[in-house]
Amino acid sequence: MSDNELSFEKLYYTISEVAAMFKVNTSLIRFWEKEFEVIKPHKNKKGNRLFTQSDINNFYTIFHLVKEKGYTLQGAKEVLKNKKSETLENAEIIQSLNKVRNFLTDIKNMMKADD
Repeated sequence: MSDNELSFEKLYYTISEVAAMFKVNTSLIRFWEKEFEVIKPHKNKKGNRLFTQSDINNFYTIFHLVKEKGYTLQGAKEVLKNKKSETLENAEIIQSLNKVRNFLTDIKNMMKADD
């Protein structure tokens, strides 16, 4: 990112924001937090979980392994432990491709609306 570009990423995300990103219940986010060591949310004075972008990236990797690839929780834990960099890279590629697909779909829908 160049110096002229502004980053609008938040520093922290609430559990409901994270759940909405992945279209899952907050209970699943809490469960994965307990099951996977890589998820370490900060907690405010009220005890509310605050997730960083790093946590979001880890959630994406877990989501990809469990929900998209069909791994068991134990299998996902082993993959994260043994092949973390490769798994993260693959998840990032898929995430980028999904963004491109969504962008192209938006363009297609705008073109249809103009007809």
